[in-house]
Formats: sequence, C-alpha cells, structure tokens
Amino acid sequence: MTAAICLWSGPRNVSTALMYSFAQHEDIAVIDEPLYGHYLRVSGAEHPGRDDVIAAMNCDGNAVMRDLLERQAKNPSPRLFVKHMAHHLVGIDHGFLSDTCNIFLIRDPREMLPSLTIQLPHAELADTGFKQQWLLFANLRDSGLAPAVLDSRELLLDPTAVMRQLCEHIGLEFTTAMLHWEAGPRDEDGVWARHWYHAVHKSTGFAPYTPKSAFPDHLQGLLAECEPWYDMLFEQAIRADMNGDAT
Repeated sequence: MTAAICLWSGPRNVSTALMYSFAQHEDIAVIDEPLYGHYLRVSGAEHPGRDDVIAAMNCDGNAVMRDLLERQAKNPSPRLFVKHMAHHLVGIDHGFLSDTCNIFLIRDPREMLPSLTIQLPHAELADTGFKQQWLLFANLRDSGLAPAVLDSRELLLDPTAVMRQLCEHIGLEFTTAMLHWEAGPRDEDGVWARHWYHAVHKSTGFAPYTPKSAFPDHLQGLLAECEPWYDMLFEQAIRADMNGDAT
C-alpha cells in the first residue's frame, strides 16, 4: 500500500508525538498540518501566530491536497504521513479522502479541553474537531473504507501494542525505532511550533499515561457537547491490552 497516510486529529492531542514517531520510519516522510493556513484564512479564527502561519503557507487547501497527492503518485517512496487537524477541512472538497489512508486520533475531552482552552479560552465544539472526525469517519466507513481510530490514552498505555496494530491496519511494517526520537524541534515542524510544541520538544518518546486532575466547572457545557461524538469514535478505537496482548 502506497497511499498517503492522513492523520485527522483533534487539538491538544499526541498528534505531534505521533508525527515524530512516524518520522523515525525509514520509509516515511512527514508533513505538518499543511491545511492550517487555509483554515485560518477561511475561518477567520484567531490563533497564536495567525499572520505568520498564513504568510508561510499555501492557503488554498484544495490546491495543497492536490499537490500532495500528485507528489505521492509520482514518487510512491517515501510514503507520506500528513498530520492534519480535522477542523482544518472547512471549505475543502473531501473527495480526495477516498484516495488516502486515514487515521482518526482522539482524546477524552475531559483531558483535552482544559489544555485547549489555555490557548483558546473561548473554544467551541467546532474547535475540538470531534463532530468533524465522526462525520468523516462515518462517511468513509459507509463508503466501504476502513479508517483507523486511535485514542491517545490507549496509545500511551501501551505504545508498542497500539502502534503495532496501527501499522498493520495501514499496511506499514512496524519498527521499534518508531517508539523513540531525539528531543528538540524537527525540520518538518510548522512555524506555529513555538506556540504549541513546548512539551513535545522535550520528549524522546511517548510519555507514560497519567490521569488528569479535576475537570473545571466552567467547561461542563462544552464537555457535554463533545462527549457523544467522542464516545462513538472511542467504540471504534484500537485498544491496549494491559495484560500484554493487543486486542
């Protein structure tokens, strides 16, 4: 299988760590959020470093994806791993998704929302990506495709088992090199890295899972909006088996 791999993540997940993981594979080239500029231009969203992001990128999302898939078709090796945020797809023709290998990365909103609202204090459901992820997943599944769903907690509980299952699902040979990387930024990082990547730049692998503290009362309303979408996706997620055998 040589189709480009598209990761459709929610924010404040382990998506950058997962990108760093795939970057360790000798048959993979990674690309960091190529639709971010398009999203900021079309949505008008006020994100940290907005002007720098727009100035640094091609902000025509349809052209971006067309160019990437043409690149993959002309040069099947290395296989592309393209990290995306699901909510960046606003205003983009979804037709290309039938030609890509798709992974949905989710995180329990009880753990994600307190982190997201540090940078986006007025975040809404659309900023979380959950609804977009479910609708995309359901459409692909109903079309006869088999997208993978990865939950960040399951991944951190047992990176080896979960990454092995994920690689099998997408037709990529798993290697233990994918579990470790050097600390610090990567050349592939987007210009937004200085606003969002502080923790992952200190990492050398998937951090052990640690439960988060009490959930803030003022986010209960947003949590209630997110949970139904997250729960449906989690039912489809690859699981870690704490007895040592992946299921």
